[in-house]
Amino acid sequence: MTKRTLLLLCVATVFAACSGGDGNVDYDVVPWERDARDEGDAPDAHYTDPDWIGGTPDVTPSQTLTAALQPAADCNEALAHLKAQLLVSMEAQLEANYHAAIASVGNVCPPEPDYLLMDCSAADGYWEGEDTTGGDTDEASEYSTTNTQVADVDEADFLKNDGGFVYILADGRLQILDAWPADEAHRIGSVPIDGEPRRLFVHDDLAVVYASMGSLNDGSGYGYGYGDGYGSECTYGYGCDFTGDGRALQMTVWDLSDKSAPTLVRETTFTGSYVASRRIDDAVYTVVWFPEPMVPLAGVMYWPNGIYSGCDVSYTKAEVVEAFDTLYHHNVDAIEHANLASVLPGANDRRLVNGAWIESADLFGDCQGFYVDTAHDGTTLTAVFGLDLASNDPLTQTTVVAAPGAVYASRDGLYMATRHTPQGQGDWYYESESEVSEATTVHRFVLDPATVGVDYFGSGVVKGRVLNQFAMDEYEGHLRVATTTGFLPGPATNTLSVLKPGDGALDVVGLLDNLAPDEDIRSVRFNGDVGFIVTFKKTDPLFVLGLADPTAPVVKGELKIPGFSTYMHLMDESHILALGYDADDMGDFAWFNGVLLQIFDVTDLAHPALMHKEVIGTRGTSSEALTDHLAFTYFKARDALAIPITICEGGGMGQYGSELTFSGLRVYNVTLEQGFTLLGGIPHVPASDDAYSFCSSWWTDANSLVKRSIFMEDWVFSITPAEIKVSSLADLEHPVTSIDLLE
Repeated sequence: MTKRTLLLLCVATVFAACSGGDGNVDYDVVPWERDARDEGDAPDAHYTDPDWIGGTPDVTPSQTLTAALQPAADCNEALAHLKAQLLVSMEAQLEANYHAAIASVGNVCPPEPDYLLMDCSAADGYWEGEDTTGGDTDEASEYSTTNTQVADVDEADFLKNDGGFVYILADGRLQILDAWPADEAHRIGSVPIDGEPRRLFVHDDLAVVYASMGSLNDGSGYGYGYGDGYGSECTYGYGCDFTGDGRALQMTVWDLSDKSAPTLVRETTFTGSYVASRRIDDAVYTVVWFPEPMVPLAGVMYWPNGIYSGCDVSYTKAEVVEAFDTLYHHNVDAIEHANLASVLPGANDRRLVNGAWIESADLFGDCQGFYVDTAHDGTTLTAVFGLDLASNDPLTQTTVVAAPGAVYASRDGLYMATRHTPQGQGDWYYESESEVSEATTVHRFVLDPATVGVDYFGSGVVKGRVLNQFAMDEYEGHLRVATTTGFLPGPATNTLSVLKPGDGALDVVGLLDNLAPDEDIRSVRFNGDVGFIVTFKKTDPLFVLGLADPTAPVVKGELKIPGFSTYMHLMDESHILALGYDADDMGDFAWFNGVLLQIFDVTDLAHPALMHKEVIGTRGTSSEALTDHLAFTYFKARDALAIPITICEGGGMGQYGSELTFSGLRVYNVTLEQGFTLLGGIPHVPASDDAYSFCSSWWTDANSLVKRSIFMEDWVFSITPAEIKVSSLADLEHPVTSIDLLE
């Protein structure tokens, strides 16, 4: 039995044999000694063998784990569970660092090469103005709002629009623009936000602002960045995971009754990182992740002093072993003597009630709404908080021991899908002899927007990994989940699972497996009892799925064309507007190429058809909307589509474009009869032959300066982090006004 099996069994029995009920865990055997005893060697055998012996968790079919979470009986049980989780996590991190340190012994640094220095700075932006006459009302009669997945379930963004005012987070401030008439748009108020403001909601003269605060640190002097890069968030999920931006979170609520001078009415700080949020009427739900480095557990470190990874190191293998052995015992002692206050995450809330500030210093202190896992679903905490904008009452919350994941929400349920790595590389849910190499845990939380209630319901497990929130959808009491197993260019396959809430669990009641072998999912969209999945390797198969019978999902139709879609938008019940990439077929694979706009007719589910197609630029062309649906603006009232885009020409067949021909916002008239008619574009960067800094990004890394857009009647707002330009649909190239967001 390996060390991790022992710990898993300890957790599964709720620490009856390990904690004695007092929150202390018995760490009488260190990992090296335990492994050595299993092999019949002397306790000091590890000193002659530099390998950290641990291996694959010893999970046999009779020990197959489930996804069920159980409420903690009291704080002692919660503490014991957290200590066991911290020990497992500490061992894993120490093991990884140990291997890196051992591998560095004897490495000689190569001579420093001569690097080619390149000027990759962006060209200065510019604009030209021309006066036109606007309307004289206080609000546009028709306007675009945030592009959300589910109707009446709002999603936070750094931009909100109500037809009369625009609310934007820029330059470290909440800025408010009087936006109508559009040609007279101007800023009327702003207020500084602590940290880096990232997202907001606006509802009934209240703004909820999420800001990232500083960086994470585990107390050892080393910062930790999570997600797909420090300070960034994962939106598409193909090359990143949904763990937030790796920084502590502050949530503030502002009274916007006087838009020239917003007033703070609530401030909540978390030692966790923002994952996702949704607003349903007056109820705001926020998902926050608390990784171990956020837990202020003094003394736990992951590198011994004087030991590091690299080359030209001065220590020996024996010194590495001794240093990590000493550090391990030091960490075990710190975990064993930790009290509840030092292990639980922090969340402090203060709110203005009847003119007086009321503060709640510790939202986790009573361990209520705390669920522990019998399956060892990660070693971290994820909490869902409910905020009532109508009453300003105390927050509601439910906390689970689980890793974060992609979040989907309907009006009465919030789902979090957590990816799991293959056997031998992490925690596992299937039998050891199973051919399933990846799995996703789906946790369901019941929402009650009327009371802002949030309660954990149960969990389920599906084969494969989800791409993003659009891979999930709830319909008539069932959750549909699309997943991929494997990675290109290696073997891959895809699965559609249908889950039904049962007795405290999500049970798989329908399965469509082995869809599109040797391809992976690039986009998903559901519409009632029909689903659409796009997979890709060198062509774009659009699969139409029949889901009327949840126990027997079937493929109704299929269409193969070059390229792939990363986002699908429902124009109406029978037509899909898709955004993605064109591709050059290379036989066994394909190069991604220019940006691709398509309209599909799915009236006949058995025979989906491509109606219209528009290819923009060549390889290197990119758009924020390709990997973030919030940047996609389809304004049905004017049959208009706006996409941020950087257009590169001269590329293809694996070569990036050498000429930047446009960077800004492009606007199309989109109809079923005529397809895509270019109305023009609002430029933000001059065309240039020096295209390297704009035209060399990987397909999941957009390089478009424009991030968002807004339609108000016949006007278009083109938005960058530094500037907003306003143009008429009749003359996009010549903005009538510009608002500097940095002044």
